[in-house]
Amino acid sequence: MIRHQEDIIIQTICRMLIPFMQVYGLYVLAHGHGSPGGGFQGGCIFAASFILMPIAYDLDKAKRRFTERRTILFCSLGVFIYAGVGWLCLLLGGNFLDYGKLSAILPVGPVMARYYGIAVIETGVQITVMAVMVSIFINLITSGRHEEEMRNTHD
Repeated sequence: MIRHQEDIIIQTICRMLIPFMQVYGLYVLAHGHGSPGGGFQGGCIFAASFILMPIAYDLDKAKRRFTERRTILFCSLGVFIYAGVGWLCLLLGGNFLDYGKLSAILPVGPVMARYYGIAVIETGVQITVMAVMVSIFINLITSGRHEEEMRNTHD
C-alpha cells in the first residue's frame, strides 16, 4: 500500500489544472486533422490529466475510478470505433478507411465525409491512447498488481 502525504498546494494546483488540460486535449483532437496534433497527442494530454489525480491525491482513489476492467473497456471502445469506421467503408464499396464512401450514408459530399471520418477515427485513437497510458501508469506504480491490491483493500 502506498501512503500519500497530503499537500494542499499541489492538490489545489492540480484541481485547477486538470480541467484545462482536458479541454486542451479535446482541442488538440478537434484540430488534429487540420493542423499538428490529433488523437494520439490529445490522448496523451488527456491521460496526463488523469495521471495527475493519483500523483496529487491518492492512488487508491484513482484505482477505484480506473479499474482494470474500465481501462480495457475504453481500449476496446477506441479500437472498435477505429475499426468500425474502416469496416463501414468496406461495406460501402470502398477500401478500408476510404472515408469518401461515407458520403453514401452522411448528408454531405465526399470531401466533408473524409473530414468527419478522420475526426471519428481520431476520437477512437484518443480514447485508446488515454486508456493505455493510464493503464501503463497504474501498472508501473503498482508493479502490475492493480486488481490484486484492489481486492486486498476491500477485504
